[in-house]
Amino acid sequence: MSRRKRGRKVDGWVILDKPLGMTSTQAVGKVRRAFDAQKAGHAGTLDPLATGVLPIALGEATKTVGYAMDRQKIYRFTLCFGEARNTDDGEGTVIATSDTRPSDAEIEAVLDRFTGVISQIPPKFSAIKVDGARAYDLARDNEEVALKPREVEIHDLVFTDRPDDDHAVFEVTCGKGTYMRALARDIAEALGTVGYVSDLRRIAVGSFTEERAISLDFLQESEDNPPLETYLLPIETALDDIPALALTDLEAGQMRSGQAVSLFRAADLARIGDLYDGDVVLATSAGQPVAISRFSRGSLQPVRVLNL
Repeated sequence: MSRRKRGRKVDGWVILDKPLGMTSTQAVGKVRRAFDAQKAGHAGTLDPLATGVLPIALGEATKTVGYAMDRQKIYRFTLCFGEARNTDDGEGTVIATSDTRPSDAEIEAVLDRFTGVISQIPPKFSAIKVDGARAYDLARDNEEVALKPREVEIHDLVFTDRPDDDHAVFEVTCGKGTYMRALARDIAEALGTVGYVSDLRRIAVGSFTEERAISLDFLQESEDNPPLETYLLPIETALDDIPALALTDLEAGQMRSGQAVSLFRAADLARIGDLYDGDVVLATSAGQPVAISRFSRGSLQPVRVLNL
């Protein structure tokens, strides 16, 4: 006899406004317990010193986490000039100092160097694996960490505020895998000084935005008035840039059992529309998601079946 899963079957997304000082894993655990959900995961790690949008998937929504993580992200960070730290944020040890403070005009002048596809060396204190070990574990043990540069894409980089000579605030729209700590470090170096991220907030992950985010305190204190499910977003929220294709009841049954659905009939041409081989499609039935699928050679192949 199979062991019964702990928790309730809860399916959907929660946009959490992650508080300062908490790991993403801890935040997921607290949301999972608040909903008493069987499964939970998150779309894109936030460091403990970062706040803001942490999309948390419950139940079948965990099958869409990979798609959410690939979405465009928006951050706001404060760069503190004058000190370099080994973690590239305020938690680390000071490893270099500089008296140089750039002017606003000098800051504006270097931003074009950091837009588009750029090469970036991730912080030594990061979760990247080096010979099977996490870079941050090696760095904490004072082992030499040599991370390879990687290409990342920065769509937009805006200098938004200058609270004082020591600080500058930026807003960044970027693709997957971009480290704000590395970006801040490199901007400071390009300006002939050193610096680190003293404040970091994620504003959006795709369509998951801070306007719709709820605090952990609010979740934990709301109890069931109104029901917590009120704050759940549909599974397909993470897939809003993927074309949807409606199936018949018979086709939906095939898809749920892991079978491909053939779309060779003349009547299917209107449904197929502008789909091309290899396109990822959200298969639906009666307005409900059935599976993430792939269009290939005239049929829909199930990739991840959603058991709703």
